[in-house]
Amino acid sequence: MSDRQKYFFFIILILGALATISPFSIDMYLPGFPAIALELNTSINQVQLSLTAYLVGIALGQLLYGPLLDRFGRKRPLYVGLAVYILASIGCAFTESINALIFMRFLQALGGCAGIVSAQALVRDLFPVNKTAQAFSLITLVISVSPMIAPTVGGYVTAHFGWQYVFVILAGITLLILIVSYFFLPKGRGADPSVSLKPKAVAKNYYSVVRNPQFLIYAVTGGIASAAPFAYIAGSANVFMNMYGLSEKQYGWVFALLAFAMIGSTQLNHVVLKKFTSEQVIRFALFYQTFMGVLLVAGVYFHLFNVYTLIAMMFVFFCGQGITGPNATALSLAPFSKNAGSASALFGSWRLGAGGIISAIVSVFHNNTALPMVTTMAGCAIVGLIILSLGNFRVNYKARKKHVEGETLIIHP
Repeated sequence: MSDRQKYFFFIILILGALATISPFSIDMYLPGFPAIALELNTSINQVQLSLTAYLVGIALGQLLYGPLLDRFGRKRPLYVGLAVYILASIGCAFTESINALIFMRFLQALGGCAGIVSAQALVRDLFPVNKTAQAFSLITLVISVSPMIAPTVGGYVTAHFGWQYVFVILAGITLLILIVSYFFLPKGRGADPSVSLKPKAVAKNYYSVVRNPQFLIYAVTGGIASAAPFAYIAGSANVFMNMYGLSEKQYGWVFALLAFAMIGSTQLNHVVLKKFTSEQVIRFALFYQTFMGVLLVAGVYFHLFNVYTLIAMMFVFFCGQGITGPNATALSLAPFSKNAGSASALFGSWRLGAGGIISAIVSVFHNNTALPMVTTMAGCAIVGLIILSLGNFRVNYKARKKHVEGETLIIHP
């Protein structure tokens, strides 16, 4: 491996670590849901609201960081956000009520989302357009390690030390990432004083991003399709620990196994992009997940699965998940350079906002079966495929109707 390749993977590792902060924050405390509910004298459904609060916070926070990253450069807002995250994590460890935990999780999300937005914007800054999908695939590979490690570690920490120490560990990990980012991460695009932070100017900037048809189609498609894991996250603790009686440690290993499905497909995505375009790959992945999602729902509805076959079918379903996300991200950000920070923030905000909505839907339709979880997972793939198909059809139809000569379309039929 050449020095250039080593440097490439080192930067990817740092960016992946930044983007991993929020997945760790979501996954690591999941095995502690029953313990948190017991100690704070509340229900698991109420504890699930702390997850929803985190997703809402991270969705709103990204909209704030987008303009800040374009105005002040990539690193200064990143440092502030990570500092807020560390303080809020410590606050989570010392909460004594469920309402306080929900609030602290919201603050934690506002800080932690700086890592996601900065990582996505820096990929657009540091790599050429034809390499961004591969870069996002490698970052997704780093992120995918999180659900393999986080719930397992969280289960052991909760069982032996208490759920509060999960948040202490999260604070320590983020402090380490902050130090490494300060000394080794490239600056990326510098500050741009011409970017206004006035509400009207910010709204106009976001509107210009949304008007881009390629961004709109792939952001909406990717946001909904990528929300399927959030349905699993919201419902899996209840399904596997309460319904099937798995322990915290066993639940962590199940979570790790299903995460491995996404890691494998991410690696596959890196390979198939050498022969196929991102547009072709994402379309196939959504067809695949739609088909497997329908089988999964049917099996649960007709009581065809036990705990082992349910896990196996979910594993097969999630094999398509690591393909959809990186390609949707790369395609949605491809048209932008100057507004890459705002575009990545808007995409990330929608993606996490969709995840928050999906997790809330699973909680609302909770009925002591796995059906709400798997139905919502399948629905994400189905709706994503419909939006992608209709969006591309509309764009290409308008292009043919106008007969614009010499216009180069980014979106391919």
